[in-house]
Amino acid sequence: MRNYANERNAPMSTEVDRGRRQLLTVATTLTGAVGVAFAAVPFLASWKPSARAKALGAPVEIDISKLEPGAMLKIEWRGKPVWVVRRTPAMIATLGTIDNRLADPASEQSKQPDYAKNAARAVKPEYFVVLGVCTHLGCAPMSRFDPGEAELGADWPGGFYCPCHGSKFDLAGRVFRGVPAPTNLEVPPYTFAGTGRIVIGVDQERVA
Repeated sequence: MRNYANERNAPMSTEVDRGRRQLLTVATTLTGAVGVAFAAVPFLASWKPSARAKALGAPVEIDISKLEPGAMLKIEWRGKPVWVVRRTPAMIATLGTIDNRLADPASEQSKQPDYAKNAARAVKPEYFVVLGVCTHLGCAPMSRFDPGEAELGADWPGGFYCPCHGSKFDLAGRVFRGVPAPTNLEVPPYTFAGTGRIVIGVDQERVA
């Protein structure tokens, strides 16, 4: 016996099934598109340097316009302390008078850019840029700029002193003889960016 009721309902069921398939197709397509979009976010974000990456390698520009003569500015670059000392004429004058007391007065065995391989170890003698890390065991030396400090002796010309193991450096970061530190303090790459600004991490020649 023919089931007329089923025959009458068949087209409707077919239309409903077709509609469901279309709905599922659209839903699946949208879900896939959303998934691709979410997947693309971290992918695109990976092209942007993170704050940590910038901290580890990006140049750092600093304002030295208010740095007084005889004072020192401390910043951080690549996770290390960098010191900028504005030397007075008297401080600069001491640099050529104690070479016989230094282990590497010409900085032949020490690390610095070529443009800082001179008596002042600087592009401009007035400004001394150096990593504040002792070359012995990585301790942090202290600034001892006043000559003849009682702790360091009457013949102390001024410079840097590492209290951890007694290493001494002059006002150009050059190491004294007979102390544990093997080399002079390291001078990082840097350049002057106009008046009153220094960029740490960029070599002077690249912008000269």
